Parts: sequence; structure tokens; C-alpha cells
Amino acid sequence: MSKIIWSKIDEAPALATYSLLPIVNAFTKAAGVEVVTSDISLAGRVLAAMGLAEDELSKLGEVVLQEDGNIIKLPNVSASVGQLKDCIAELQGQGYDIPNFPENPANADEEATRAKYNTCLGSAVNPVLREGNSDRRAAVAVKKFAQKNPHKLRAFPENPKSYVAHMEGNGDFYGNEQSITMDKDQKVTIALNGKELGSINAIDKEVLDGTFMSKAKFRTFIQKTIDDAKTNNVLWSIHLKATMMKISDPIMFGHAFEVFFQGVFTKYADVFASLNVNPNQGMSDLEKKIAGHAQEAEIKAAFQAVVESDNPEIAMVDSDKGTTNFNASNDVIIDASMPVVVREGGKQWNRNGDAKECVAVIPDSTYGMFHAEMLADCVKNGQYDVATMGSMANVGLMAQKAEEYGSHPTTFELAEGGKVTVTAEDGTELMTFDVEAGDIWRMSRAKDIPIKDWVRLAAERGRLEGVPVIFWLDKNRAHDAQMIKKVNTYLADNDTAGLDIQIMDITAATRFTNARVREGKNTIAVTGNVLRDHLTDMYPILELGTSAKMLSIVPLLAGGGLYETGAGGSAPKHVDQFLSEGHLRWDSLGEFLALAESLRFLGNKHSDSKLAALTAALDVANDSYLDNNKEPSRKCGEPDNKASHFFVAQYWAKALSTGDNAELAAKFAPVAKALIENENTIIAELLAAEGKAQDIGGYFHPDDAKAEAAMRPSATLNAIINAI
Repeated sequence: MSKIIWSKIDEAPALATYSLLPIVNAFTKAAGVEVVTSDISLAGRVLAAMGLAEDELSKLGEVVLQEDGNIIKLPNVSASVGQLKDCIAELQGQGYDIPNFPENPANADEEATRAKYNTCLGSAVNPVLREGNSDRRAAVAVKKFAQKNPHKLRAFPENPKSYVAHMEGNGDFYGNEQSITMDKDQKVTIALNGKELGSINAIDKEVLDGTFMSKAKFRTFIQKTIDDAKTNNVLWSIHLKATMMKISDPIMFGHAFEVFFQGVFTKYADVFASLNVNPNQGMSDLEKKIAGHAQEAEIKAAFQAVVESDNPEIAMVDSDKGTTNFNASNDVIIDASMPVVVREGGKQWNRNGDAKECVAVIPDSTYGMFHAEMLADCVKNGQYDVATMGSMANVGLMAQKAEEYGSHPTTFELAEGGKVTVTAEDGTELMTFDVEAGDIWRMSRAKDIPIKDWVRLAAERGRLEGVPVIFWLDKNRAHDAQMIKKVNTYLADNDTAGLDIQIMDITAATRFTNARVREGKNTIAVTGNVLRDHLTDMYPILELGTSAKMLSIVPLLAGGGLYETGAGGSAPKHVDQFLSEGHLRWDSLGEFLALAESLRFLGNKHSDSKLAALTAALDVANDSYLDNNKEPSRKCGEPDNKASHFFVAQYWAKALSTGDNAELAAKFAPVAKALIENENTIIAELLAAEGKAQDIGGYFHPDDAKAEAAMRPSATLNAIINAI
């Protein structure tokens, strides 16, 4: 029997799995495929780190290196320190004997504990599983549905004031970058004033980058954006990705927090030091630290005074709860937050819940240039037309921890000023940097085999789609200059006859793509790892309403496949609603599409006609799901995620009952009949469970029996599925 591994993860997609997976297994087992789970949730990773559970993530890291590896990967929590601490507390409350998270380790034991917990922070999962490059695009049926049923994009106002601010010159990661291509395997050491910070075993032909963010220039830049926002009377907001860039971006967030409230941090510096207040963790953590202190009310009033008078309005994460952009570093994730700014006509929300134009502060110009052009394009040309706009597909370099997302072990907040050197084992000084105390220095890598595969995949997709292929590479960026040489070399190894393949810098590539989008034309963007994330949220959110509806396929270098199911950024709100009223509005379309691609891979690999029939029927079911508008309602008392699973099961069974495979047709004809005839009863049973608070035994670590009971409340549906 063939095997598909379905990741057990967190929040809303984890809840949906309790309802969906029994249906999936009932159908796939009929074609000789078993779908098994692997727990890579935050709670699962914490327990594994503490030796209380199997290390499922490491096991999956071995599966992706196998030629028949087949994994469906749902969105997981890329944990901030705050989320990790909440998860630990929940597990302790459930009886697990695990230590607290040591924020400021005081001895060797606490250092060891902190090191274990650090493996659970940020992007702990994706670098392990992404042993291949990324192929992300909108499924044809999804794109057609979006054009027939366009979601709302808000018009930009006349004489709009919204803009993106990013650093310029030599203060940011872009301006300070140096890059080299290795000419042999050897150890490379990073040192500050001769004292080793870290080392790597570099590989022949890989690209190494070193760069830093100047603390002083960054803080000066932040102050300027605050002053400009006040002058222009726009909301102020900062957009980072502290979940993935778990070392650098929380530090930048902390500096911005301090600069915005500089007077408060200066006045109460001694109090904050005594309470171990860390600005990198935001206002929510600060409020917890000062709770009960004699000056708590005074400090809160000081912050409020700045909000009300001294500075521009801060964009809100949740106006109803009074949660600002400074609440926590992981609250605002750039690749999800910036598409909303564009979608809303260049606006975010103030304390009163009113939409207002904003300055979106994106410190590093490497990515700021993309978002600046996206916003400027709409300021100049107006909002997009969802009914006619074209598509952006993406081929992304991400295999083997490529580029910035693999830089965590070699990112350092420098304790002193002086000189950072990068030196090869043979004594060659590869790079050198003049730095100051507090600067954020990092090294990232891109190995040669993934780069070669990335170029191959780009050419392959270009031939299949028949549209322009644009490598988003800037000759003025040190890393990209090295990549351009490799791209030109490896394109010569591929059949590119008749293909339109171009290399453009970020601003030019954005303009080219957007012009085609406005003409209803499609384009393939070929990008590095971080830009891949930014583009594959921005364009799908504008085109489709959500990035969760994108096909996200990772053809693994070893020959297998990893199928990702979209973004989980709104999942916490979905869980809150489910716990309070039993309604889950998570849309599992990403899972439906990923399952179809996973089954297609198996069927093609093994030339299995039964699997081909199962996949073709699921394609029909997915089309029917969209055509009949069966996505979950946002409102309690209307069909939710559980109902959407029922309809896909009904459409899938019906398609199998009339399909080409006689054995499957005979097996699923009575299933289809039962699901159709009992539709009213099943929907009534599902809706009867709504409007009630749900106890699932935990947020990060639910009780499986309780969660399954909550997500499978229809006895009629369960009986039909269990009998297949």
C-alpha cells in the first residue's frame, strides 16, 4: 500500500484535520493509499525537544530525502517567544514535566534548556522539509472561480498619501551585502575582532553572503518615518517577519518599539532593567512584566500619552481590543500584512476601527523595493480588477535552507564594534565588514545543486505555461550578481528555444508583472526564498482573495513531492471563534488541492489506473466545490468547514460512481447515493452543534478524542464514511 504523510500541525488547519482525514482515508484506501499523520505541531516539537515524544520532524527530514517521499504539509505555527511560552504553560497544565522557558539563562542548565527550546522557535519546520524548490501557482479552476465571483478590492482615494518607506544607502542588509562563490569545500569561520562567532562547512560552488543592518542608521531611519507620518497625517506601521527571521527581525522590532516610545523607555530604564523587560517581545510582554509593580499605572499612562499626542497614530492589529502594531513581533507578518494594505486601498485601521492611509515601514530595501512598487503602482493606476486580472506564478529557490531563511545559525547581534571577518580554512579572507556595537550581522547560503534545479524548473514551467519567465535578480545587489552568473550558465544546459526568459531587478520585474496583470496576462516570477514568500501572498490575495488557494508544490530533489496547503495567518481568529461558538470558518480548499496533486504524483509514478481515477474524481469534486460555492461561511449557524468536507465527499463519491474504473464505481455508487439522500439530515446535524462553546482540551495540544468529537458531530455522516 502506498503512503502519504499528512502533517499534524496547529490551530485551525489542525482542527479541520479531525473532520477531513477520516473522509480522505476512507476514499484513498479504496485505491491502495494510506494517509498517516506525523506530529510536527509546536506542542509536538516542544515535547520532542524535551525528550517526551518522538522527533517526528527529524523523521520527516529523512522522508524528503527518499525518492518516494510524499508529504502533505499544512501550515504550522512559526513560534515567537510569546507563543512558545504559552505552549509550554499549556503543556505544564496538562501534566507534562517540562521546564519554563529561560528568557535570561543564569547557568549552564538554563543555557541547555534555552538551546533546546530555541529549536522550536521561528521557522523550525520549513527548512527541514523543503528539500526541493517551490512551484506555486493558481489552479485553473480556482482562478476561473475568482474571476466569476470577484472579491472586494477597495478603491484608492483621490490624491492618495499611502507609501512604503525603506532604508537607502549603505545602512541596511541590501546596502552592506558582500557575496562570493566558493571554489572548493572547506570550513569557513566568522569572527568579530578575531573572536569566533560561528563557522560553517562550505561547499564547492555555493554562494555565500555576508551583510549587516546598522543599528544607528536603522534607528535614525525609524525616527524619520515617524516624523514623516506625523507630517503627512497617515498611520504608522512596521512590517517584518519575526516568525521566519527569528533572530534579526525581533531585534529590529524592538528598536522600532523603543524609538517610537523613546521618552518612556528612557524614563523607566531602571525599572525595565530590573523586570527583564525585552522590547523585542513587544507591548504585551512588557505589560505582563510590569503587572503588579508600584509604577504599573504610571508607566501605562506614559505610553498612552505618547499614543495620544506625541507621535502619529499607530496601525492596529485589533482595534476592538486596542492591540497595536507594537503588541508582539509576530502579530504583523509582512507577506500577509502588506497585501491587506494594497487590498484596502492603501489603508490600515486606527484605534477607532476607521480605515486610514498609512506609511508602511519595511526597513530592508531588499524587499521594501517590491512593496514600494506594488503600492506606487496602485497609487498611479488605481485598484486592480479581480474579474480580469492575470496571474503571477512563482518558481522559488528554497531547497537546502537557501538564502536568508537559512541564516538563523549565522545571525548575530554584535556585542562590540570593530571588524567582522569571514575567513576560509586555507587562510583566505573572503569578506570583511566594519561594524558597530548592536549591529545585526548575518551570513546566508545558496548551494549549487538547488540553484541548478531552480533554473531547470523555471525553464520547464516556462515551456508548459508559454508565458514570460522573469528572474527577479538585481545586478546591484551583491548576492544577485553572483546568481546572475549561475543563471546564465545553467540556462545554457536547458532547452530554452522559443522561451521568453529575462532577468530584471526587483522594481523593473514588479512593473513588468503588474502591467501584464492589468492586461489579463500571466507571468512566471523566478525568485529567491524570501521574495517567493512575499510574491506568493501578495498576488494571490489580490487575485483570489487568499494565498491559501494557491497550488504549492515542492518537487523534491530526491524525486518525491511535498505538497503545501497555503497560509495560516488568520488561523488563531478561526480557533477563537470555534472555541466560543463551535463554528470553524477555515477553508480546506488548500488541503483538497494538495491531496489531488499528491495522488496525481503517486498515480503517475506507478502508472496506476485506479489512482488516476481517484484523482480525476477529486478534481471534479474540487471544481464542484467551487462552482457550487460550498466554502465555509464566516457566520455561526451557517455551514462551516465541517459541511465543506461533507460536500467534497459527496461530489467525490458521485464522480467515482460514474467514472471509468468499474471497481471504484461499484464501491462508491452506494456511498454517493447515501450522501445525496441524507444531505438535509447531515447538514442539520452539523448545524445543531453550532452556537455552543467547545472544549477540545487545549489550544496548542488538544485532546484528540474531544477535538474529533467536536469536529465530527454528524452521526449520519460518520456512519456512511466509517462504512466505506
